Amino acid sequence: MTAPDYKFEGWLASDASAANGTMQWKEFEPKKWEETDIDIKITHCGICGSDLHTLRSGWGPTNYPCCVGHEIVGIAVRVGSQAEGNIKVGDRVGVGAQGESCLGRKGHCNECASGNERFCARHWAGTYDGIFMNGDKSYGGYALYNRSHSHFVVKIPDALPSAHAAPMLCGGTTTYTPLKENGCGPGKSVGVIGVGGLGHFAILFAKALGADQVVAISRKGNKRNDALALGASSYIATDEDENWSQEHGRSLDLIICTVSSSKMPLAQYVSLLKVHGTLIQLGNPDDGFLTVPAGSLIIQNAKLGGSMIGSPGDIREMLQLAADKGLKPWVKERPMKDANQAIMDMEDGKARYRYVLVNEW
Repeated sequence: MTAPDYKFEGWLASDASAANGTMQWKEFEPKKWEETDIDIKITHCGICGSDLHTLRSGWGPTNYPCCVGHEIVGIAVRVGSQAEGNIKVGDRVGVGAQGESCLGRKGHCNECASGNERFCARHWAGTYDGIFMNGDKSYGGYALYNRSHSHFVVKIPDALPSAHAAPMLCGGTTTYTPLKENGCGPGKSVGVIGVGGLGHFAILFAKALGADQVVAISRKGNKRNDALALGASSYIATDEDENWSQEHGRSLDLIICTVSSSKMPLAQYVSLLKVHGTLIQLGNPDDGFLTVPAGSLIIQNAKLGGSMIGSPGDIREMLQLAADKGLKPWVKERPMKDANQAIMDMEDGKARYRYVLVNEW
Protein backbone atom coordinates (compact mmCIF):
# COMPACT_ATOMS: atom_id res chain seq x y z
CA MET A 1 0.00 0.00 0.00
CA THR A 2 1.38 3.42 -0.94
CA ALA A 3 2.17 6.00 1.71
CA PRO A 4 -0.68 8.43 2.49
CA ASP A 5 -0.73 11.93 1.02
CA TYR A 6 -1.95 13.54 4.28
CA LYS A 7 0.01 14.92 7.20
CA PHE A 8 -0.43 14.27 10.88
CA GLU A 9 -0.86 17.64 12.55
CA GLY A 10 -2.37 18.60 15.86
CA TRP A 11 -2.20 20.55 19.09
CA LEU A 12 1.06 19.67 20.86
CA ALA A 13 1.90 20.34 24.49
CA SER A 14 5.58 21.05 25.09
CA ASP A 15 5.40 21.36 28.90
CA ALA A 16 2.97 21.55 31.79
CA SER A 17 1.98 25.13 30.91
CA ALA A 18 -0.08 23.64 28.08
CA ALA A 19 -2.91 23.13 30.57
CA ASN A 20 -3.13 26.92 30.69
CA GLY A 21 -3.81 27.14 26.96
CA THR A 22 -0.35 27.14 25.38
CA MET A 23 -0.66 24.11 23.09
CA GLN A 24 0.82 24.76 19.64
CA TRP A 25 -0.39 23.43 16.27
CA LYS A 26 2.42 21.38 14.76
CA GLU A 27 3.14 18.37 12.61
CA PHE A 28 4.05 15.13 14.38
CA GLU A 29 5.25 11.67 13.39
CA PRO A 30 2.71 8.91 14.12
CA LYS A 31 3.69 5.34 14.92
CA LYS A 32 5.26 3.47 12.03
CA TRP A 33 2.56 1.92 9.88
CA GLU A 34 1.76 -1.74 10.55
CA GLU A 35 -0.75 -3.81 8.61
CA THR A 36 -2.86 -4.18 11.76
CA ASP A 37 -3.37 -0.39 11.86
CA ILE A 38 -6.13 1.99 10.80
CA ASP A 39 -5.73 5.67 9.98
CA ILE A 40 -8.67 7.86 10.98
CA LYS A 41 -9.51 11.25 9.49
CA ILE A 42 -10.74 12.92 12.68
CA THR A 43 -14.04 14.75 12.60
CA HIS A 44 -14.74 14.90 16.36
CA CYS A 45 -12.74 14.51 19.56
CA GLY A 46 -14.14 14.86 23.07
CA ILE A 47 -12.30 16.75 25.79
CA CYS A 48 -11.80 14.47 28.79
CA GLY A 49 -10.63 15.33 32.29
CA SER A 50 -7.72 12.94 31.68
CA ASP A 51 -6.49 15.34 29.01
CA LEU A 52 -6.09 18.09 31.60
CA HIS A 53 -4.35 15.82 34.10
CA THR A 54 -1.91 14.73 31.38
CA LEU A 55 -1.27 18.21 30.00
CA ARG A 56 -0.14 19.41 33.43
CA SER A 57 1.73 16.18 34.34
CA GLY A 58 -0.75 15.69 37.17
CA TRP A 59 -0.53 11.90 37.25
CA GLY A 60 3.22 11.78 36.75
CA PRO A 61 5.68 13.17 34.18
CA THR A 62 4.14 13.49 30.72
CA ASN A 63 6.30 12.49 27.75
CA TYR A 64 6.29 15.83 25.94
CA PRO A 65 5.63 16.75 23.20
CA CYS A 66 2.17 15.31 23.67
CA CYS A 67 -1.07 15.52 21.68
CA VAL A 68 -3.96 14.59 23.97
CA GLY A 69 -7.48 13.43 23.10
CA HIS A 70 -8.80 9.88 23.41
CA GLU A 71 -12.45 10.25 22.45
CA ILE A 72 -11.89 10.15 18.71
CA VAL A 73 -14.50 9.75 15.97
CA GLY A 74 -13.83 10.03 12.28
CA ILE A 75 -13.62 8.25 8.94
CA ALA A 76 -11.32 5.31 8.25
CA VAL A 77 -9.06 6.43 5.39
CA ARG A 78 -6.45 3.66 5.47
CA VAL A 79 -7.03 0.10 6.64
CA GLY A 80 -4.23 -2.44 7.00
CA SER A 81 -4.40 -5.81 5.29
CA GLN A 82 -4.45 -7.54 8.71
CA ALA A 83 -6.84 -5.13 10.40
CA GLU A 84 -9.53 -6.51 12.71
CA GLY A 85 -13.20 -5.64 13.00
CA ASN A 86 -14.30 -5.85 9.36
CA ILE A 87 -13.65 -2.12 8.99
CA LYS A 88 -13.43 -0.67 5.50
CA VAL A 89 -12.20 2.62 4.12
CA GLY A 90 -15.06 5.10 4.46
CA ASP A 91 -16.54 3.59 7.63
CA ARG A 92 -17.29 5.90 10.56
CA VAL A 93 -15.18 4.66 13.46
CA GLY A 94 -13.90 5.64 16.87
CA VAL A 95 -11.11 4.91 19.32
CA GLY A 96 -11.07 5.42 23.07
CA ALA A 97 -8.40 5.67 25.74
CA GLN A 98 -6.44 2.49 24.99
CA GLY A 99 -4.24 2.12 21.93
CA GLU A 100 -2.46 -1.19 22.46
CA SER A 101 -2.10 -4.20 24.74
CA CYS A 102 -0.18 -7.46 24.52
CA LEU A 103 -3.11 -9.13 22.74
CA GLY A 104 -2.00 -10.99 19.65
CA ARG A 105 1.57 -11.37 20.84
CA LYS A 106 3.03 -14.73 21.70
CA GLY A 107 2.10 -15.67 25.24
CA HIS A 108 -0.33 -12.80 25.74
CA CYS A 109 -1.65 -12.28 29.27
CA ASN A 110 -4.77 -13.78 30.84
CA GLU A 111 -6.52 -10.42 30.97
CA CYS A 112 -6.20 -9.87 27.23
CA ALA A 113 -7.22 -13.46 26.51
CA SER A 114 -10.43 -12.99 28.53
CA GLY A 115 -11.52 -9.71 26.92
CA ASN A 116 -10.13 -7.50 29.68
CA GLU A 117 -7.50 -5.73 27.59
CA ARG A 118 -7.90 -2.61 29.73
CA PHE A 119 -6.14 -4.46 32.57
CA CYS A 120 -3.21 -5.77 30.51
CA ALA A 121 -0.18 -6.00 32.80
CA ARG A 122 2.41 -6.82 30.16
CA HIS A 123 1.96 -3.85 27.87
CA TRP A 124 -0.53 -1.00 28.09
CA ALA A 125 -0.27 1.94 25.70
CA GLY A 126 -2.67 4.82 25.89
CA THR A 127 -4.10 6.43 22.78
CA TYR A 128 -1.85 9.34 23.71
CA ASP A 129 1.28 9.73 25.85
CA GLY A 130 2.01 6.01 25.49
CA ILE A 131 4.77 3.93 23.96
CA PHE A 132 3.82 1.20 21.50
CA MET A 133 5.60 -2.13 21.40
CA ASN A 134 7.53 -0.96 18.35
CA GLY A 135 8.99 1.86 20.44
CA ASP A 136 7.01 4.69 18.88
CA LYS A 137 4.96 7.29 20.78
CA SER A 138 1.20 7.55 20.64
CA TYR A 139 -0.49 10.83 19.71
CA GLY A 140 -4.13 11.59 20.37
CA GLY A 141 -7.12 13.24 18.78
CA TYR A 142 -6.65 17.00 19.07
CA ALA A 143 -5.45 16.59 15.53
CA LEU A 144 -6.38 15.98 11.90
CA TYR A 145 -5.53 12.27 11.78
CA ASN A 146 -4.98 9.40 14.19
CA ARG A 147 -3.26 6.05 13.67
CA SER A 148 -4.39 3.24 15.95
CA HIS A 149 -4.19 -0.53 16.20
CA SER A 150 -7.38 -1.88 14.65
CA HIS A 151 -8.21 -4.00 17.71
CA PHE A 152 -9.05 -0.80 19.58
CA VAL A 153 -10.99 0.83 16.75
CA VAL A 154 -14.77 0.36 16.78
CA LYS A 155 -17.55 1.11 14.32
CA ILE A 156 -20.02 3.80 15.34
CA PRO A 157 -23.71 2.79 15.09
CA ASP A 158 -25.58 4.75 12.42
CA ALA A 159 -28.12 6.04 14.95
CA LEU A 160 -25.48 7.86 17.04
CA PRO A 161 -24.37 11.35 15.97
CA SER A 162 -20.58 11.67 15.98
CA ALA A 163 -20.66 14.46 18.55
CA HIS A 164 -22.59 12.18 20.92
CA ALA A 165 -20.48 9.10 20.27
CA ALA A 166 -17.10 10.76 20.78
CA PRO A 167 -17.30 11.46 24.55
CA MET A 168 -18.82 8.02 25.10
CA LEU A 169 -15.55 6.39 24.00
CA CYS A 170 -13.93 7.27 27.33
CA GLY A 171 -16.37 9.18 29.54
CA GLY A 172 -19.29 6.97 28.60
CA THR A 173 -17.62 3.60 28.91
CA THR A 174 -15.83 4.63 32.12
CA THR A 175 -19.25 4.84 33.77
CA TYR A 176 -21.19 2.23 31.80
CA THR A 177 -18.71 -0.58 32.48
CA PRO A 178 -18.71 -0.47 36.32
CA LEU A 179 -22.48 0.00 36.35
CA LYS A 180 -22.89 -3.15 34.27
CA GLU A 181 -20.28 -5.14 36.20
CA ASN A 182 -21.75 -4.25 39.59
CA GLY A 183 -25.34 -5.21 38.96
CA CYS A 184 -27.04 -1.98 37.98
CA GLY A 185 -30.54 -2.85 36.80
CA PRO A 186 -34.16 -3.27 37.89
CA GLY A 187 -34.64 -3.27 41.64
CA LYS A 188 -31.42 -1.36 42.31
CA SER A 189 -30.84 2.11 43.76
CA VAL A 190 -27.75 3.84 42.38
CA GLY A 191 -25.96 6.96 43.58
CA VAL A 192 -23.81 9.13 41.33
CA ILE A 193 -21.34 11.43 43.05
CA GLY A 194 -20.38 14.42 40.92
CA VAL A 195 -22.66 15.82 38.23
CA GLY A 196 -20.09 16.59 35.55
CA GLY A 197 -18.74 15.02 32.39
CA LEU A 198 -18.54 11.52 33.88
CA GLY A 199 -21.42 11.94 36.30
CA HIS A 200 -23.93 12.94 33.66
CA PHE A 201 -23.04 9.80 31.72
CA ALA A 202 -23.45 7.70 34.87
CA ILE A 203 -26.99 9.05 35.31
CA LEU A 204 -27.87 8.37 31.67
CA PHE A 205 -26.53 4.82 31.70
CA ALA A 206 -27.90 3.90 35.13
CA LYS A 207 -31.37 4.78 33.83
CA ALA A 208 -30.75 2.99 30.53
CA LEU A 209 -29.76 -0.17 32.43
CA GLY A 210 -33.05 -0.06 34.34
CA ALA A 211 -32.14 1.14 37.84
CA ASP A 212 -35.24 1.91 39.91
CA GLN A 213 -33.68 4.90 41.64
CA VAL A 214 -30.80 7.12 40.52
CA VAL A 215 -29.67 9.65 43.12
CA ALA A 216 -27.40 12.47 41.99
CA ILE A 217 -25.02 13.78 44.67
CA SER A 218 -23.15 17.08 44.42
CA ARG A 219 -21.83 19.73 46.79
CA LYS A 220 -24.10 22.53 45.59
CA GLY A 221 -27.73 22.60 44.53
CA ASN A 222 -27.10 24.44 41.26
CA LYS A 223 -27.11 21.24 39.18
CA ARG A 224 -30.33 19.82 40.61
CA ASN A 225 -32.50 20.66 37.59
CA ASP A 226 -29.88 19.31 35.20
CA ALA A 227 -29.61 16.03 37.10
CA LEU A 228 -33.37 15.55 37.17
CA ALA A 229 -33.60 16.36 33.46
CA LEU A 230 -30.95 13.71 32.77
CA GLY A 231 -33.08 11.12 34.55
CA ALA A 232 -32.10 11.27 38.23
CA SER A 233 -34.88 10.42 40.67
CA SER A 234 -33.60 12.74 43.40
CA TYR A 235 -30.70 14.99 44.33
CA ILE A 236 -28.52 15.52 47.39
CA ALA A 237 -26.60 18.80 47.87
CA THR A 238 -24.05 17.94 50.55
CA ASP A 239 -22.95 21.52 51.32
CA GLU A 240 -26.53 22.67 51.83
CA ASP A 241 -27.83 19.91 54.11
CA GLU A 242 -25.63 19.21 57.12
CA ASN A 243 -27.58 16.03 57.92
CA TRP A 244 -27.46 14.51 54.44
CA SER A 245 -25.50 11.39 55.40
CA GLN A 246 -27.88 10.57 58.24
CA GLU A 247 -31.06 11.31 56.28
CA HIS A 248 -29.99 9.15 53.34
CA GLY A 249 -27.96 6.51 55.19
CA ARG A 250 -28.08 2.91 53.96
CA SER A 251 -30.27 3.76 50.98
CA LEU A 252 -28.12 2.83 47.98
CA ASP A 253 -27.02 -0.49 46.52
CA LEU A 254 -24.28 0.99 44.36
CA ILE A 255 -22.44 4.30 44.20
CA ILE A 256 -20.38 5.52 41.27
CA CYS A 257 -18.01 8.28 42.42
CA THR A 258 -16.64 10.48 39.64
CA VAL A 259 -14.97 13.10 41.86
CA SER A 260 -11.19 13.55 41.60
CA SER A 261 -10.39 15.06 44.98
CA SER A 262 -8.49 13.69 47.95
CA LYS A 263 -10.58 15.91 50.23
CA MET A 264 -14.00 14.41 49.55
CA PRO A 265 -15.91 12.92 52.54
CA LEU A 266 -15.47 9.30 51.53
CA ALA A 267 -16.59 7.84 54.88
CA GLN A 268 -19.89 9.72 54.64
CA TYR A 269 -20.37 8.56 51.07
CA VAL A 270 -19.85 4.95 52.15
CA SER A 271 -22.48 5.47 54.88
CA LEU A 272 -25.07 5.94 52.13
CA LEU A 273 -24.63 2.30 51.09
CA LYS A 274 -26.91 -0.49 52.17
CA VAL A 275 -25.32 -3.44 53.93
CA HIS A 276 -23.32 -5.35 51.27
CA GLY A 277 -23.36 -2.25 49.03
CA THR A 278 -20.52 -1.19 46.74
CA LEU A 279 -18.81 2.12 46.02
CA ILE A 280 -16.77 2.30 42.82
CA GLN A 281 -14.22 5.10 42.59
CA LEU A 282 -13.58 6.48 39.09
CA GLY A 283 -11.94 9.84 39.76
CA ASN A 284 -8.16 9.66 40.27
CA PRO A 285 -7.02 12.66 42.37
CA ASP A 286 -3.76 14.40 41.56
CA ASP A 287 -3.92 16.54 44.74
CA GLY A 288 -3.13 13.72 47.18
CA PHE A 289 -4.39 10.29 48.23
CA LEU A 290 -7.75 9.08 49.43
CA THR A 291 -8.00 7.67 52.96
CA VAL A 292 -9.74 4.31 53.20
CA PRO A 293 -12.73 4.61 55.58
CA ALA A 294 -12.16 1.24 57.21
CA GLY A 295 -14.76 1.68 59.95
CA SER A 296 -17.58 2.51 57.55
CA LEU A 297 -16.69 -0.42 55.30
CA ILE A 298 -16.55 -2.84 58.19
CA ILE A 299 -19.83 -1.97 59.92
CA GLN A 300 -21.76 -2.14 56.65
CA ASN A 301 -19.91 -5.08 55.12
CA ALA A 302 -19.47 -2.71 52.18
CA LYS A 303 -17.05 -2.95 49.29
CA LEU A 304 -14.83 -0.18 47.95
CA GLY A 305 -13.48 -0.67 44.44
CA GLY A 306 -12.26 1.08 41.35
CA SER A 307 -12.68 0.88 37.61
CA MET A 308 -11.07 2.26 34.49
CA ILE A 309 -12.37 2.82 30.95
CA GLY A 310 -13.75 -0.17 29.06
CA SER A 311 -12.42 -2.84 26.74
CA PRO A 312 -13.37 -2.75 23.04
CA GLY A 313 -16.18 -5.22 23.72
CA ASP A 314 -17.57 -2.98 26.47
CA ILE A 315 -17.42 0.03 24.16
CA ARG A 316 -19.34 -1.70 21.37
CA GLU A 317 -21.97 -2.90 23.85
CA MET A 318 -22.32 0.59 25.33
CA LEU A 319 -22.60 2.31 21.95
CA GLN A 320 -25.33 -0.09 20.88
CA LEU A 321 -27.25 0.46 24.12
CA ALA A 322 -26.99 4.22 23.63
CA ALA A 323 -28.24 3.87 20.06
CA ASP A 324 -31.10 1.55 21.05
CA LYS A 325 -32.22 3.79 23.93
CA GLY A 326 -31.73 7.05 22.03
CA LEU A 327 -29.43 8.45 24.73
CA LYS A 328 -28.45 12.06 24.23
CA PRO A 329 -25.43 13.21 26.22
CA TRP A 330 -25.19 16.93 26.86
CA VAL A 331 -22.38 18.15 24.63
CA LYS A 332 -21.27 21.43 23.16
CA GLU A 333 -19.28 21.40 19.95
CA ARG A 334 -16.19 23.61 19.80
CA PRO A 335 -14.03 24.24 16.72
CA MET A 336 -10.72 22.35 16.80
CA LYS A 337 -8.95 25.65 16.26
CA ASP A 338 -10.25 26.81 19.65
CA ALA A 339 -8.84 23.86 21.60
CA ASN A 340 -6.73 26.02 23.92
CA GLN A 341 -9.70 28.07 25.03
CA ALA A 342 -11.88 24.98 25.29
CA ILE A 343 -9.56 23.19 27.73
CA MET A 344 -9.40 26.30 29.91
CA ASP A 345 -13.19 26.53 29.90
CA MET A 346 -13.33 22.84 30.83
CA GLU A 347 -10.95 23.44 33.75
CA ASP A 348 -13.13 26.34 34.90
CA GLY A 349 -16.17 24.05 35.04
CA LYS A 350 -18.04 25.76 32.24
CA ALA A 351 -18.82 22.58 30.27
CA ARG A 352 -22.42 21.33 30.50
CA TYR A 353 -21.33 18.59 30.36
CA ARG A 354 -18.81 17.66 27.68
CA TYR A 355 -16.98 19.68 25.06
CA VAL A 356 -16.35 18.05 21.69
CA LEU A 357 -13.75 19.49 19.33
CA VAL A 358 -14.82 19.49 15.67
CA ASN A 359 -12.54 19.65 12.66
CA GLU A 360 -13.81 21.96 9.95
CA TRP A 361 -13.03 19.84 6.92
